[in-house]
Amino acid sequence: MKRTVTCGALRGADAGKQVILNGWVHRKRDHGGISFINLRDRYGITQVVVDADAPEALKEVVEELRNEYCIAVEGTVRRRPASMVNPEMATGEIEVVASRIVILNRCEVLPFQIEEETDAKEDLRLKYRYLDLRSGGMQRRIKLRHEVAFAVREYLTAQGFYEIETPTFIRSTPEGARDYLVPSRLYPGKFYALPQSPQLYKQLLMVAGFDKYFQIARCYRDEDARGDRQPEFTQIDIEMSFVSREDVLTLVEGLMGYVFQKTLQVTLPARFRRIPYDEAMETYGSDKPDLRYELPLQNFDLYVAESTFQAFKEALATGEAERQAAAARGVRIPGGGVKALVVPGKADYSRKQIEELEAQAKIYKARGLAWMKVVRAADGSPTLEGGISKFFVPAPDGSGAPADLAGRIIRGLGAQVGDLILLVADSKRQIANVALGAVRSKLGRDLGLCDPRRFEFAWIIDFPMFEFNEEENRWEAAHHLFTWPQEQYHAIMETDPGSVKGDLYDLVLNGFELASGSIRIHDPELQKRVFSIVGLGPEAAEKKFGFLTQAFKYGAPPHGGIAPGLDRLVMLMAGETSIKEVIAFPKNSFAVSPMDDSPSEVEPRQLEELHLIINYPKKGDAPSGEVL
Repeated sequence: MKRTVTCGALRGADAGKQVILNGWVHRKRDHGGISFINLRDRYGITQVVVDADAPEALKEVVEELRNEYCIAVEGTVRRRPASMVNPEMATGEIEVVASRIVILNRCEVLPFQIEEETDAKEDLRLKYRYLDLRSGGMQRRIKLRHEVAFAVREYLTAQGFYEIETPTFIRSTPEGARDYLVPSRLYPGKFYALPQSPQLYKQLLMVAGFDKYFQIARCYRDEDARGDRQPEFTQIDIEMSFVSREDVLTLVEGLMGYVFQKTLQVTLPARFRRIPYDEAMETYGSDKPDLRYELPLQNFDLYVAESTFQAFKEALATGEAERQAAAARGVRIPGGGVKALVVPGKADYSRKQIEELEAQAKIYKARGLAWMKVVRAADGSPTLEGGISKFFVPAPDGSGAPADLAGRIIRGLGAQVGDLILLVADSKRQIANVALGAVRSKLGRDLGLCDPRRFEFAWIIDFPMFEFNEEENRWEAAHHLFTWPQEQYHAIMETDPGSVKGDLYDLVLNGFELASGSIRIHDPELQKRVFSIVGLGPEAAEKKFGFLTQAFKYGAPPHGGIAPGLDRLVMLMAGETSIKEVIAFPKNSFAVSPMDDSPSEVEPRQLEELHLIINYPKKGDAPSGEVL
């Protein structure tokens, strides 16, 4: 009873053929002595029929069948009557009249039904992931992931890239998150680390002369449980020698165009938008803006002085004082800001809806969310009403704001009657931008502006090279220490680190950061200057990165790269909002696998071999109840 054809292959032209199908019982229906079985495998579904005049032995087997029994069916293909053709099924023209059915394996009572998309809770799905993976939705998404990875390999290989594996056991190096550590049995007290990325090794491959490298690489980060993170993830790791930023961007645009056309038959623009980081933050409040809708953030600073709203005035005044104090220390910061967001046609928003938006802004440190509505005055002209509008219109006695201020605000913001104006002010301009940007993102979702079938790519470029840590009173690398500072800033790096832009670039898609990369430092002397700015002395740098800096002394070429996240890319292509939907065996939000109960305890003997003693944080955590 080995299959001769899959459950998605048969068509009308196959009528009359004798076939054997293997698969799972998706559904069974009995109609007046005739039984219908939808038989499923990963290729599709075929309807199997057991006619009323079938042998009793066959009917007895059918009587036993339940959902998800694994069976083999032998029978004859016949066309369905025209009135019974199912156009929604690829095999909807035919059915297989069974002459023999063999039960290959039975199925116990299911924890949830295998549907196209199940409504079972996430932990139940993950506990029985092997069942969840049988669903039509998961089968399609895993297939899409395979097709995307294959298309990536096709494209990059055609461009002359070598796929080269880098080590999984490496030296622990600081990369932002905690390393997963692997104790060495042979060398007590020493550890390997699992790579957070192949960053250093792919740079060494450039030193080695492999000028076009890629790898579909597994990466590991020990981060606190939050959001949609996974402790292990996959990225499309790319590095190239003798290139500029534009070369890397052009390559990735071609790669994305090829992948989307090959797998989704979607044509992307040949060139994506380039948006400087500062512009992205000022216009969208995010360095990963969703460009499927407009709703730009606008400056409101120039209207504050003529108003009577002290909260806005104090935010700007405090911001200016902080800016001047920082400048006296040689640190450049932007000061305060008041930002506005016009929501077209939503002047009818209720107080409750506005409070929900305010709660979103407060997550990002905003003190509040102010608002005004654009309405038509008695004389027919547009004016402001509600919220904080009284501070921007004249008082009844003629005092307060100038008579024309409301009109200038409405015209300046491009608002119309019926629009809602939302505002955030803060002494730190970045907080005002980010908080109102979060409101913009929520509105995009709430107003149905995030069409999952649209793909709006953009490059965010010209990121700051350094950022000032006020708590520790020192400069830090905004991204990583190996980024090439743009040429025009080399002369002022030490005197004005805050103004330096790095040759950094992020690829964003529909509000997600899809890839991050940079042109790397290949000059040992420039690398020393960057280390010095962040307070990393020669000895510390040698201890952490000595093998890389040593390699750069031997004719390292100019090089740069990027690493698109495969999980996130496939998630967006599939129209999903969680990377768990495109990973075969993910962990839950607490980095735990309900299916195999990992992480798990190990035998004491294994700890002894590794020369390890577990220091449990409190009594009761240890299996014996004692602190070891």
